[in-house]
Amino acid sequence: MNRWSLREAGSRFSALADAAAAGAPQLVTRHGKPAVVVMAAEEYDRLRHLEQAEAPTFADLLLAIPRDDGEFERIPLRLRPLYSR
Repeated sequence: MNRWSLREAGSRFSALADAAAAGAPQLVTRHGKPAVVVMAAEEYDRLRHLEQAEAPTFADLLLAIPRDDGEFERIPLRLRPLYSR
């Protein structure tokens, strides 16, 4: 993965976009620390589709709730005061 400083990425954005479109993700740094990764749109779409395919649905999460009527530890929380309008 190629590294670009933010200044260099801004001044040579066309080259950065061409390199990313060619299939090699490009790392952009800010103050020497990784900030963003620029990648081809097709690769981004592939990753999003993969993420969505593996994510459980809300129904899956609800069905995974234990139904043994067992006890669980409650966290003591202070309730917010009620304000009337």
